[in-house]
Amino acid sequence: MGDGRILCVGLACLDIISVVDRYPEEDTDTRCLSQRWQRGGNASNSCTVLSLLGARCSFLGSLAPGPVADFVLGDFQKYGINVSLVSEHAQCSFPASVVISNAASGSRTILHMNRNLPDVTPDDFSRVELSHYKWIHWEGRNADEQVKMIQQVALYNSTLPEQRRITVSVEIEKTREPLYQLFSHGDVVFVSKDVAVHFGFHSAEAALRGLYRRVRQGAVLICAWAEKGADAMGPDHVVVHSDAFPPERLVDTLGAGDTFNAAVIYTLSNGGSLQEALTFGCQIAGRKCGVHGYDGIVTKKDEK
Repeated sequence: MGDGRILCVGLACLDIISVVDRYPEEDTDTRCLSQRWQRGGNASNSCTVLSLLGARCSFLGSLAPGPVADFVLGDFQKYGINVSLVSEHAQCSFPASVVISNAASGSRTILHMNRNLPDVTPDDFSRVELSHYKWIHWEGRNADEQVKMIQQVALYNSTLPEQRRITVSVEIEKTREPLYQLFSHGDVVFVSKDVAVHFGFHSAEAALRGLYRRVRQGAVLICAWAEKGADAMGPDHVVVHSDAFPPERLVDTLGAGDTFNAAVIYTLSNGGSLQEALTFGCQIAGRKCGVHGYDGIVTKKDEK
């Protein structure tokens, strides 16, 4: 399994987060309880949680150089995340999200802008020294190109005994048709509640039973369902469930899904069972919902 690192491929962006005591009405002037900059993006957030859990992890994504990139790179460094693979694109704008975080309900409303920064390409990915990694996770984005990257891993894996092969996971979060081809390309596939509902399913278990035919032989399909916890199904077609672990007070749900994914990956990559991974994912995601950001969601006993 290489030297044990985990690589996350996807987006890094700037989150400008305004915390309000209630969601503002249109065309009003509202004071915030607080406001902060935070490094965001699904793959970027998962790296943060993996690092807090004690994993050696790397991020592969695109950046537009400038003051925002300096802030984002500095924050990656703060959490000990390797960014040597990042691709810089001059003359591009750095992606940003304006996030309204409602302190009364814990909800987050996101306005995202990504004008012209290209996603990672197979050529970018070809620079990855695959022997360094035991697990590579893709945040579903430019799926046509991501399939080509995963095929590079499959070719590499074909030269190795099974116990030394890289595990591939994919996240299908958005209801965009091109992303659905990723179902058949992951050893572990995370499908969102939004996508499940889009396909007409009204529970995580129903989604797993209905969508499992899309995954490849031997794969694990996982679906988190907010306050109802999460379910998973492997090749034995047995549905595994974990209840949610809500915090005493719901504070900030931004990045809860990315936290869940990271905790599941961390557990499975360290030899944990599917039930252990699902339960740990729900526990850490629940803690995250009780704090702003990510600091403090992991304790020493969580690290393996």
